[in-house]
Formats: sequence, C-alpha cells, structure tokens
Amino acid sequence: MMELPQQPCTCGTSEEYARCCGPLLAGEQTASTAEALMRSRYTAFVIGDDAYLADSWHSQTRPADASAPKGVDWRRLRIRDTQAGGPDDATGIVEFIAHFRTADGRRDFLHERSEFVRENGRWVYVSGAIL
Repeated sequence: MMELPQQPCTCGTSEEYARCCGPLLAGEQTASTAEALMRSRYTAFVIGDDAYLADSWHSQTRPADASAPKGVDWRRLRIRDTQAGGPDDATGIVEFIAHFRTADGRRDFLHERSEFVRENGRWVYVSGAIL
C-alpha cells in the first residue's frame, strides 16, 4: 500500500493527504459527511487500502472480497452532485466520476451514484448505481 503524507490528496481537494484523507484511512478520524467518505474511499482505491474499503462498506452489503481492482491506475475524481449526507444527516447520495487507465493503457471512467448511511454512528457506503 502506497502512502502520500506530504503530497496533495488524490481525492481532488487542494489539501495535503496528511490533512485530508490520511487521518480517515489511518483510523484517526471518521468522515463527517458522505462526500468525505466517498473521497476517502476513492483514495483507498488509489493507494490499494483494501482494509479501509471493507471497513467503510455497510455490513449488510459488503461483498466477501471488497478489495480494489488490480491493474487500474486511478487518475482523477470529480464529484458531480451530493444530496444530504451532511454532518447531521442519516443518509446521503454522492454522484461522482472516477477516471482511470487500465493495465493496457486504455482510458476509461466510472460514473456512479452512491448511497451512504450511518452505521454505528459513522458514514458507510451502501451501494451504487452505475450511470
């Protein structure tokens, strides 16, 4: 697993990794919003943090293998829309586009509308619809 403490966070904010998604992936903080969880999950895909991906997935919808796909070079995350998912909400939706390259160099993207809920007081990913 790659770490990026002094580098800009891969989730697309202008913050350093150590002040953005880093504390979430390290378990030092929990996401305050559904969008923050979405961004941290994207970063987990980028750096290959399979444990974080599994831990941030709802217990009822988590697959047996929640690991990031191999051979994918995640390039950029764009948040298109958010609905609810704030610090005081119980549910939220985040629509995003994640650009990537495959092992053979082909460019592609994932456009998803993801659902999030609070489970045991913290945001978790439930499911997503590919758009």
